[in-house]
Amino acid sequence: MIRQVVFDMGNVLIEWDPDKIIASNGIAGEDAKLLRREVFDGMEWVTMDRGTMSQDEGLERICRRLPERLHGAAERCVRDWWKGELVHIEGVEALIREIHALGYDLYILSNATSFLHDYFDRLPAHECFRGLLVSADEKLLKPQHEIYERFFEKFRLDPAECFFIDDSPLNIDGARCAGLRGTVFFRDMARLRRELNEAGIPVRSE
Repeated sequence: MIRQVVFDMGNVLIEWDPDKIIASNGIAGEDAKLLRREVFDGMEWVTMDRGTMSQDEGLERICRRLPERLHGAAERCVRDWWKGELVHIEGVEALIREIHALGYDLYILSNATSFLHDYFDRLPAHECFRGLLVSADEKLLKPQHEIYERFFEKFRLDPAECFFIDDSPLNIDGARCAGLRGTVFFRDMARLRRELNEAGIPVRSE
């Protein structure tokens, strides 16, 4: 029986679109492609999310590969992206509040830097969540088996009683290997509601 529902953050609770972040800094064309490759698609971003590289070190390494004219934009992308508008995924706040009202405990399990704690209260229906596990705090990343085990340990949860929602098939596969049922979210709220129903969580259908 499911008692807890666990949400990823990016592209589940809020929109995560590096291209929009770059564009919001006034960067376009080849420079935008360069920033995307070196900032968001580089190993530093992953390592910062794992918490094994500081933002200072990550930014320094990134800037070594970029022309000086892009250093300021790179710094804003790394340090300040979350200070702009956080676009909530349509329908997710209503769903969270509905699940919470049904008596389920809600959690967040996200690959992110520790700055997530600074903008947690800007997430949709943040007050409904009972717990938050951030990858950088644990020096682990989804889909590593250990991060799911750490999640269960931290909140004293039985994986058989949890249902996980993530936008990454790899993360859902990793969760299933750790005994955690879940589904990939494709920005289709009607489908997600059907899948929650199938898992025994009686949310309204669309």
